[in-house]
Amino acid sequence: MKQIHFAEQLASFKMHLIDSEKSAATTEKYLRDIRRFFSFLSDFPKDTVLDKTQTVAYKQYLSEQGYAPASVNSMLIAMNVFLRFCGLQHFCVKLLKIQRQIFCRTEKELSRSEYKRLLAAARGTRMFYILRTIGGTGIRVSELQYITVDAVQSGRAQISCKNKSRVILLPKAVRSVLKEYIVKHSIKHGSVFVTKNGNPLNRSNIWRDMQRLCKRAGVSEKKVFPHNLRHLFARTFYGIDKDIVRLADLLGHASVNTTRIYTMESGQKHLFGLEKVQKILTT
Repeated sequence: MKQIHFAEQLASFKMHLIDSEKSAATTEKYLRDIRRFFSFLSDFPKDTVLDKTQTVAYKQYLSEQGYAPASVNSMLIAMNVFLRFCGLQHFCVKLLKIQRQIFCRTEKELSRSEYKRLLAAARGTRMFYILRTIGGTGIRVSELQYITVDAVQSGRAQISCKNKSRVILLPKAVRSVLKEYIVKHSIKHGSVFVTKNGNPLNRSNIWRDMQRLCKRAGVSEKKVFPHNLRHLFARTFYGIDKDIVRLADLLGHASVNTTRIYTMESGQKHLFGLEKVQKILTT
């Protein structure tokens, strides 16, 4: 058993994450999850020494708080990484077992018709061009900064993100609307989408604008966020090409298992398939 000095270890852990070349977003998430863990431990007596009892209790606590199993596992992964960093790997816990879901929830799935309504409501604004860009390429919102004037002219964007590098091809239709935006705003070089201060737009800027757009478009707020556009692109591309390996390359996934999550259709389509099976078997 070993006593952990929170502030000292957290500062060292942060430097470890940075030295390991974790992204800023990943580093902040790990630190936020570790702070949550230590907040839980603060309910124990001050002289309590960390052991497996507390980490198992934390796992149980998270499971009872209403978090989705995937979110619980994400927080447990952060705790386990921190414990290993502190030399306390024998206090790590097993993750929750999650059965792979074969279809997505309709209430969270952005449809093509809803995407078109968003475009119609956003026409003439910056968000219209952002929706066209993410929806037409499947890039992550963090990769939007790599859509530069040069990339639009050449039709190829060099993406360097999460210690990975890949080339994104910009379809002719996407290049056309982006050229329109570039001319309209007299953008000469650098990222196409920037703030008033000239900095690339970040996730919070885009999320806020998307949420404002929901009401005008008549689309549920639960469906309108940048990553859902990426999912829509993936489902649409897979519906045409049926090549999950090619799609994994386009999305920048190291494993097709991740890509399968993006290609899940609604339960209604699965039900339709089951109904067809029953019809064949019984008629």
